[in-house]
Parts: sequence; C-alpha cells; structure tokens
Amino acid sequence: METLNPFKIAQEQVELASRYLQMDRGIIEMLKQTKREVIVHFPVKMDDGSIKIFTGYRVVHCPAKGPAKGGIRYHPEVDLDDVRALAMWMTWKTAVVNIPFGGAKGGVECNPKAMSLREIENLTRRFTWEIAPFIGPESDIPAPDVYTNPQVMAWIMDTYSILKGYSVPGVVTGKPIDLGGSLGRLEATGKGVFIIALEAARHLGISMKGAKVAIQGAGNVGGIAAQFFQSAGAKVVAISDSQGGLYNPKGLNIDQVLSCKQRYQCFLTDKLKADAITNQELLELKCDILVPSALGNQITTENAPKLRCRMVVEGANGPTTPGADNILYDRGIFVAPDILANAGGVTVSYFEWVQNLQELLWSEEEVAERLQKILTRAFKETLEISLREKVHMRTAAYILGVGRVAKAMQLRGIYP
Repeated sequence: METLNPFKIAQEQVELASRYLQMDRGIIEMLKQTKREVIVHFPVKMDDGSIKIFTGYRVVHCPAKGPAKGGIRYHPEVDLDDVRALAMWMTWKTAVVNIPFGGAKGGVECNPKAMSLREIENLTRRFTWEIAPFIGPESDIPAPDVYTNPQVMAWIMDTYSILKGYSVPGVVTGKPIDLGGSLGRLEATGKGVFIIALEAARHLGISMKGAKVAIQGAGNVGGIAAQFFQSAGAKVVAISDSQGGLYNPKGLNIDQVLSCKQRYQCFLTDKLKADAITNQELLELKCDILVPSALGNQITTENAPKLRCRMVVEGANGPTTPGADNILYDRGIFVAPDILANAGGVTVSYFEWVQNLQELLWSEEEVAERLQKILTRAFKETLEISLREKVHMRTAAYILGVGRVAKAMQLRGIYP
C-alpha cells in the first residue's frame, strides 16, 4: 500500500536527494524535522451568538537562509502532518528559486464555505492574536493559501499592528495593493505555473499554440494559469473545481467559464458548451499538458499508469506521490514539480516583502520581468541537474534546494 502521509513523503524526498549530495548525516536528520510547531485552540463568536472552538497551526521548518515564509490555509482537512509537509516544501521552494527565506506554513481546521464574512474575520483576528508571538517581518511571514486571500491578509496585518502599536505591513504578503501589497502578486502563482510550462514545452519541442491543456482547480492558481494558457494560444480542454469539471475537446472559453463560476459559485453546464466530468476523469484525459492545481495526492500509483498527457506541471503542493513519480518517469511523462512550478507566488511575496521593508512600490512591468528571470533561471538549473544525474525533475529540484539549505546550515554551524 502506497504511503500518502504528506510529511512522510516530504521526509522521503529529502532522503532521496541526500544520496546525490555530500552531506553530514546530522544535517540530513535536521532537515527531515521541523524547527517549531505551534498548535492553538481558540474560541470564535459565531453569528448566532454561539462560541465555537477552532484548531490552528503554524509550523516553521528551517530558517537557515532567512525568515520563514509560507501561507495560511482554511480547510476542513487541515492537520499537523499536512502543515509540517507544506512547511518543508516551502523551504525547498524558496531555495530552488534562491530567495532568502526559509519555509513555514499555517492553517485552521474549518469550513470557510459554511461561514459568513464576519465569522471568517473573527476567526482570522483571533488566530492571529494566538500566533502573534511567533510571526513577524524578521521571523515568520504568512501569506494567502487555500481559501485565504488579500482580505484575510489585511485582517492579519491589522490585528498584528494593533498588538505592536504601529503599522507593520511586512508581517504578511499577499495584501491588498492599498495596504502595501505588490502589483502582480494575485496572479503570481498561476502565472509562474504558465512560465514553467512554457519552458518545459520548449524543452520537449511542444508548441504552446494549439496545445491541449487540462487543469484541475479553478482558483487563484488553476483559473489564472488557464487564462495565461488561453492567451498564449493553447486550448484549455478541461477545468474543474472541488465539485467537478467541464470538458470540451475543442477548447473551453475560459473567460466565460470563470465568469460563470464566480457568478453562480459552480460550473453550470447548460450555460456552457461542455460536458460534465469528474476530477478523476480530468486527470486521465488525453492532452499535452496536465496541470493539477487543487489539493495533494491526486496522482497516485493507481491512476499514474492511466495518464495520457505529455507533461505534468504541478500548480498544487504535493499532488503527485513518490510512487506515481517513478511511474510517470518510466513512461516518459515530464513532470515540472511543485517546488519549481508553483514558486511564482512566493517569489512575488519576496518582492512584496522587499518593497515593504524599503518603502518602495515597483511597477507591474518590473515585477513581471524579475519573476520571469528568476523562474526561467531556476528551471534551467533544475533541468541541468536532471540531465546530468539522470533523475526526474522532482529529484533534481530537491538536489538543488536541499543542497542550498544544507550549505547554509553548514556555514552557520551548530550553536553552542
């Protein structure tokens, strides 16, 4: 039976990368563990006057290269092992793109779809208050993630600033522009997925014009990536959300599809020229580019033999299990791993943090140019390792990321 525990998968990936690196065994063991894990249980007053207890997490993996960085997600299935794994993946992600951050992640076990805006604000402010001693612009900087957004970041910043007694915009990234957010941040992760897909397509000799793309997920990652693919002349033949998806082999009108989802909170097939499909069926469609950009463990040893794409570009964190990775590699399916493919968000978060600390505001063109430069360089560095070591791209990305963090730890040493 394949192991699907995300933290164990993350630890296995470190172990695999270490085989290609000359590393002290003690440093490897340190990198397989987190530095700090905060668990809080806190009350929130609901709209009906009742008090409900929620559980929240904030985990820092390794700040060897700089302040910890990572999103906060609101989801019913958030648990400690999920957050541990996501924090570890953030460490490697920031190292692969070579920005001076370590990895962190946070989350609250809740169902935001069943909560009012006021209840989400109350939850956010109380959670921020509980973790405030552990976050800050020099130590641990949260950002948006699953079911959180710029408004949630604004509440976190405001609550933290009230506690400090002065405005601290650098405590979070992904804020609204009016509160110190960066131009280009909202679309950064989805745009980054497209940039990496374009580099991979060039490597494989696939023309983006007319390429068939299937995207699992229609939010800030999948939905925005879909728009970039469509603008480049690709045919987005399928897209889905948590309820299911749409398929049209001739290509969907993405603007119309996303507008329908925004207006009705779902895809209405009678309003769109498409067939309804399940998320599982989407993954197995014949296409050139498959973009899993929803949740983890979507491509497993069970469905990996059934995939009919030429490459996988991971918009989500941990969508492919290690066993599935090996199957895809053996089948000749190129995989652009999550710690490379979805690093656009944390890269522009870094830009936002720098702008906040220096009280600057870069233009959208500056942000786009810097993002393109960093991601294309990271792709080339990862591909070079993959070809040299004859390993798939995920292992190559881990060799690159883990190696950089291990070097930083070695240089800093162990105190005392």
